[in-house]
Parts: sequence; C-alpha cells; structure tokens
Amino acid sequence: MTTAPERPLAGTPYLASGPDDLISRFVRAGDHVHAAATMSRPNALLNAVCRTFAGSRSLTVSTTAVHSSAHALALSGAVRKVITGFVGDTYPSPRPNRLYRELVEGRPFEMEMWSLLSYTQRLMAGALGQPFATTGSMLAETDLRHGKEGVLHSVPHPEDPARTVTLLSPLRPRLTLFHGVVADRRGNVVACPPLGEGAWAAYAATDGVLASVEAIVDDEVIAAMPDRVVIPAARVLGLCEAPLGAHPQSLRTGGLAGVHGYLDDYAFLTDIVAACKTPETAAAWYEEWVGGVPDHAAYVERLGARRRNELVFPAPPGGPAAAGKTPATVPAGTGPTEQEQLIVLGARTVADLVRERGYDTLLAGIGTSHMSAWLAARLLADDGVQVQVAAELGLQSMDPAPGDVFLFSQRHAERSQMLSGVAETLGGAVAANPRCLGVLSAAELDPDANINTTLLPDGRWITGSGGANDIASSVDCVVIAVASARRYVPRLTHLTSPGLRVRDVVSQFGRFTRPGAGTAFELTSWLPPVPGRGRTEADLPDGPEAAVRDLTGWDFPDGSTGVGAFLTDEKPVTSEELSLLRTMDPEGFYR
Repeated sequence: MTTAPERPLAGTPYLASGPDDLISRFVRAGDHVHAAATMSRPNALLNAVCRTFAGSRSLTVSTTAVHSSAHALALSGAVRKVITGFVGDTYPSPRPNRLYRELVEGRPFEMEMWSLLSYTQRLMAGALGQPFATTGSMLAETDLRHGKEGVLHSVPHPEDPARTVTLLSPLRPRLTLFHGVVADRRGNVVACPPLGEGAWAAYAATDGVLASVEAIVDDEVIAAMPDRVVIPAARVLGLCEAPLGAHPQSLRTGGLAGVHGYLDDYAFLTDIVAACKTPETAAAWYEEWVGGVPDHAAYVERLGARRRNELVFPAPPGGPAAAGKTPATVPAGTGPTEQEQLIVLGARTVADLVRERGYDTLLAGIGTSHMSAWLAARLLADDGVQVQVAAELGLQSMDPAPGDVFLFSQRHAERSQMLSGVAETLGGAVAANPRCLGVLSAAELDPDANINTTLLPDGRWITGSGGANDIASSVDCVVIAVASARRYVPRLTHLTSPGLRVRDVVSQFGRFTRPGAGTAFELTSWLPPVPGRGRTEADLPDGPEAAVRDLTGWDFPDGSTGVGAFLTDEKPVTSEELSLLRTMDPEGFYR
C-alpha cells in the first residue's frame, strides 16, 4: 500500500512479478478500483486486492457483477463500497447468495446498484471526456434510480415526449484492472471478444490500467496483430503474467500466440455456492483459495494439473462431467416437471410472438428466460424461421452448445456469428432495435408487469438488475416466471424493471396477455399444471379460474376472474419438445 512509482521509462509499464506485486505497488487505501468485465474478469488481480487490503474496508470497487470468486471482496473485508449491476450467483442458475442478505443495510459493504447498460454508458462518458452520459434506462418509474448522485436529471425525449432521457454522471475510477490473453513489454494488451464493457473502463481510469495476461510475448508478436490490441500501451501502468488469471471464469484466446483458452470451472463455481451457505464454510473457502494463498502461482498450483488440463478449451460440451454423454431421451410415460412445462410454454409463446409481430432478435435474460429463448429459436428454425438470440455481454446470433446451460459460456461464443460487447448488444441490438423482443424472468411481478429482482419482502437481497432494466425500458418483453402468490404479487417490494413494454407473461399453466400498458392481464391459454414446489396432484387447482385464484396474488378488475373470454387450450408438452429441452440441459439444472 505504497505510493505509486514513476514509470521507469516513458511509455514503459512496470513489469511486476505477479498480481500481488502489481497491486501492492500501485493501489492505495481509499482508491476507487475498477475490475473490467469481459467474460473473463481479472480474478487473479481481485484476489490480490483482497489479500493486500484485507480487513481495511477502505476501497471502492466497481464491476459489472459480483458473483463466483468475487465473493472474496465481501469475505476479505477489503471493500467499503461496491458499484455494480448484479450481486449474487449465476451458475447453474441465477440466485441470491447468503452473504448479501443484509446488503441493503450496508453489510458486508455499501452497494450502489445500476443497470448494466447505464453503468457501461457512465464508463463510456468517462472514457470520452464527456460531462454526462445519456440513457433510456433508469426510468422515473423504477426504484433503481433512487438515492444515486450519479443520476443527474431527466428530460423529455426529443422525438417522443412520452419518453424521457436520463443524464448520468461519468464513472471514473482511478485504476482499472484488466485480464487479457497476451501483452508485449511495452504494455499493448490483446484480448478476444466478447468484450463486455470492452476498453471503455481502460480509457475512463484517471491514472491508468493494471493488466494481467496469460503470457508476456515479444514485441514482434503483438506488432503482427495490431487489430487484436484492445488496450494500448499508453494506458498501462503495470503488467504481469498470471496464467489462469480469470479462473474460475473462462478465457477465450482464439489460439493467439499459442496460448490455450480455458473453460468456466463449473465444479469450482458450484463449490463456492455451497461454501457460502454458512459463515463458517464461506470463511474456510476464502482462507483456502484467497486469504491463505501467498500468491497467484500458489493458487494455480493448488488447482492441480488434472483440473487445469480438464479446463483446456475447446473441450466436450457440458464440461468434464458431461463429456461423452448422448443426447437426452424421454422414457415412455415420463412427463415434464413444473419447471420444464414453464420453459416449454415460454418457448411456444416466444415463437408465436416472433411469427405474429416479426421480431428478428431475442435478448435472453439469464435463467428460465434464456432456456425458453434458446428452445424457441430451435423450434422456429425447425419451421424455417430464423431469429437471432443475443446475450448482454456481447454474444449475438448465438447457437448454444447442447449440454451447457450457462448463458455466458465460451462454448456459445465459439458458436456465435458475432461477438461484441455490452454497448453494441444492449444498445445497438436492443435499445435501437424496435424488432427486438426481451425475454425476462422475475422474482416478483405485479399486475402491471413491473418486475422485482432486488429485494424480498423481509429485506433480504435477491440479485439486482443486470441488464433487465435496460431491456424492459426500451423494447417489447415477455416475462417467464412460475406463478405463485409470493411471485405474482399485488404490489412489489422493489420496482427494478418497468412493465410498460410487457404484453405477455407466461406461467406454468398458461399465458397471460394484455393489449397494452394500463390494461389488465387475462389468461388466454391453459394447460393443467403438474406437481411441483411441494404440491402434489391433490394440491393442484381444478381449472383455469382456480389456478389464477390460487397461484397468483394479482388483483383483477371487479367481477373479473383473470381468465379471458376466448381461452384456448394448450396442447400437452410433446416428447419432441421435452427431448430437445433435455438435450440442452442433460444435467437437469432447470428441471
């Protein structure tokens, strides 16, 4: 925790022995440090931050999402404040993490929550030297904008007075941490898409970048591929080698300079989720993998050669556990689970909407929503209808790898027709595209289709917005969520994403539809629900009116049962639909 040294020569970065040397040399107590988010967060550098500043509660850290090994920020006590868009777990499905139950009360750190695009737009404003950013997200209706100094003002949209444009202050950290594929000794850093927030955070940093890479290579190697340089040498203060520096997240390399990529370590991610269930096991995990590890080299050694070899990319879909598995088949008489019926009904609805309204892009939110979007695209393709599927970090025109349910897997990147970043995806492919359909999930959903993914009624933290607020603020949306009185609620605990653009909601027993904002939803299709979530056959509602009454807490206009006058019967889930879904999810994470 010393004062940052002068560069040895103009334009030459400090070459550190490892991440801990780099952090201790440049980062100071009280700093605002930004962890740049591609799909390969600089986890080796973040671990070094935790070791160096453990217990100080002195740093401000900004990063798009706090999940997986970034939970070390909470366990180390190094951080006073986090600026982010998501706090929780993402694998195998999005869910709250016990560490953050009291997050709204400032424990384990203060938290400032943004939507993913507005967060990135603030970085872009900082990088471009602008006094403010503009966004169509963070509408006045959402609780997400409240209590933030960074929200400056809202003005009417010049082309549509019914809409507003919000002005945001720039986001300017002192230092940005970045993990790339390779770099030369001059400091030019190479990375491969998808690039998430891209290089904006590097340019937004007031002092510069601390970079780790898989390997430092000769200058001539980088000179031969100038189109692959993401961060120029002039921005880099310090540099170090850190093989597996993004672990347990993945890194795509494209084979550049002979460097192998690696996959997300799903076993490691699962262990983190399990460890965080109690304070004792969480502390033990932190000590084993961060606090009690002297440096990154020791961390890599502790992983072991076998585990490292299993992660080398490319590898069979589904990771080591799924290698060699045959496509799923549905035994005779085996019907769908409640969750599977929800996903299939969601996929049917999405496919119908594409046909009816001419959408050309599906922005898949993480969870049952992305499973429905993937399945819908497959069903449409079988009928000769092409629709592009995108994910917020920069995956566009995705063809998901069978057997891998993680929305942000590098396997899907290898099968995508375009790889970009947050701005191009949530901005260009979504906010600027009237033919995009957002496919979202919800923890709470009110009768106006406003969405809560932030707080439970008892004050416990859920996860936050991610890109959901950006999607719901700008394009038509369908929400896919299991109906229950605790999820379909009369009033939200917290309004994370506005429901103005939501016309369709899919439950496990059918589809709710409305003509537009301000009108009531009605159940327009019906399929008897199946047992699930502790309900047996005897507990299931008898008919659509009973289902709406017993499985939602929505208020309907006087005299209405919530069931439409022209209710249609959904056909039962077919063996073909179920087989395709189970081929996508052979481990049954979404059963």
